[in-house]
Amino acid sequence: MILPDGYSDIPAGKIAAVVTHLEMTARPARRDDPPGGWSLRKVDAPALAWYRDLYRRVGEDWLWSSRAQMNDAELAAIIHAAGIEVYALVVDGRDEGMLELDFRQPGQCELVYFGVTSSLVGTGAARFLMNRAMERAWSGDVQRVWVHTCTFDHPSAVAFYQRSGFIPFRRQIEIADDPRLDGTVSRDAAKHVPIIK
Repeated sequence: MILPDGYSDIPAGKIAAVVTHLEMTARPARRDDPPGGWSLRKVDAPALAWYRDLYRRVGEDWLWSSRAQMNDAELAAIIHAAGIEVYALVVDGRDEGMLELDFRQPGQCELVYFGVTSSLVGTGAARFLMNRAMERAWSGDVQRVWVHTCTFDHPSAVAFYQRSGFIPFRRQIEIADDPRLDGTVSRDAAKHVPIIK
């Protein structure tokens, strides 16, 4: 369906975001790491409670909800699958950032989830994490790395991905139930997206 020019109504109880898909088809030039005491830890077969906690702490303010809505079997089937890699950004012994890579499609790597907790936004931690993501994503036989972000994410997300070497190639409108209304996400989350009941 092609949306007409102009305004389109979104039903009450729903949220709508503009999703931008970005890709790179060649390894980008390496960018220097910012100063900071971060490290990256690979998490093999992540415990579901650990994953859910980090996913919430990193993504709740950006309305990440799809994984929070999954039952344990659905979540485990994805994050324990061959070709999925999960990493934590570690700061002072605490997991404060998330990187999830999907290598299941031959020749491709998707940055499925990427982000840091709110206290690390603007500190350089995301740049450190992206540098590690690029090292890992391009370490094998990959011809394409891609990611998508949306207007619920940090306002600088698209520019950050472009500085990292990604090029936008597709835009979509995503409409979904507001996860704050059913308790999937805290009612106080994402104050930049108003709740319309």
